[in-house]
Amino acid sequence: MHPANPDLAPRPGLSRDEMEALQRRVAETAVFEDDIAFDPASVSLGDPNATTLDGAGKSDDSDPPLVAGIDQAFLDDSAVSAVVVLRGGEVVERVHAVSDLDLPYVPGLLSFREGGPILDALAKLDTDPDLLVFDGSGRIHFRQAGLATHVGVVCDVPSIGVAKSLLCGDPDESVDGHPVGWKTPIRADDSVDAVGGHPATPETILGYAYQSRQYESNPIVNPLYVSPGHRLSPETAVDLVARLGGDYKLPEPTRLADAYADEAKAQY
Repeated sequence: MHPANPDLAPRPGLSRDEMEALQRRVAETAVFEDDIAFDPASVSLGDPNATTLDGAGKSDDSDPPLVAGIDQAFLDDSAVSAVVVLRGGEVVERVHAVSDLDLPYVPGLLSFREGGPILDALAKLDTDPDLLVFDGSGRIHFRQAGLATHVGVVCDVPSIGVAKSLLCGDPDESVDGHPVGWKTPIRADDSVDAVGGHPATPETILGYAYQSRQYESNPIVNPLYVSPGHRLSPETAVDLVARLGGDYKLPEPTRLADAYADEAKAQY
C-alpha cells in the first residue's frame, strides 16, 4: 500500500508552525462525508453476503470489505507499528514495522510522531484495505487533522479515528454511565480552527462519543470518541465502529492490532 498524496506525509525536521500549516493542508484535502466503495451494511465481524457499490452507485455481490486496524507499541525511541487486516471476522494479513521516533508526544501533533512509522507498516501490506481504523483522533482535533485524518488523506483511503479520550470539542450530553449503544455528538468548540471548507461552529459535528461496553453492576466504562478521518461522515464512522465492536471496549480491528503490536514488540 503506497501513499496517494506523499507530499502531505508527516516528515521530520519541521518547526511547530510548519507542522500546523501542514495539518491545515491535510484538513483542506480531507473529505468528511461518505465517499466509499462499499456498503456500510456489509461491514461486520461475521461473514455476511456483502454488497459493494461500483462507480455508478449500483450494487454488486462481492466479499466483505477489507478493514485494517492500526495500533502501536513503543521501544525506547522506536515505534512498533502493527496493522491487522480483517475480512468479516477473519484475519487475512498482519504486518508490522519498527521505526525511529523523531518527536516526543505533543498534544495535537501526534501524526508527526506516529504517522511516519504507521506509513512504514502500511507499505508492507500485500492487500489494499478498504477502510483504516486508528487508535487516535480523526476530525476531533484542533485543526481537524488528527492521526486518522492525516494518514487517511496521505493514503486516500476511508479512515476512522477511535480515541479513548477527548482532545477537543464539546459533547451534547454528559458522557458518564450510559448503556451500550448510546452516542452523542461532539461539536466544535473555540479550540477548533475552521479550515478550508470545514467550519468550526457550535453546529459543526466533529464526531461522536460512543458507548461500546458497559456493565450493569459497575457502570464506569468510559465511551470511545469516534470521528471520521477521511471520506466518511461522522454518522457513518460511528455506525461502522458499532458494527466492528466485539466483546471488548475497543473495536475488534484496533484491539487485534494492539495485541499484535505487543506480540511484535516482544521479539525485540
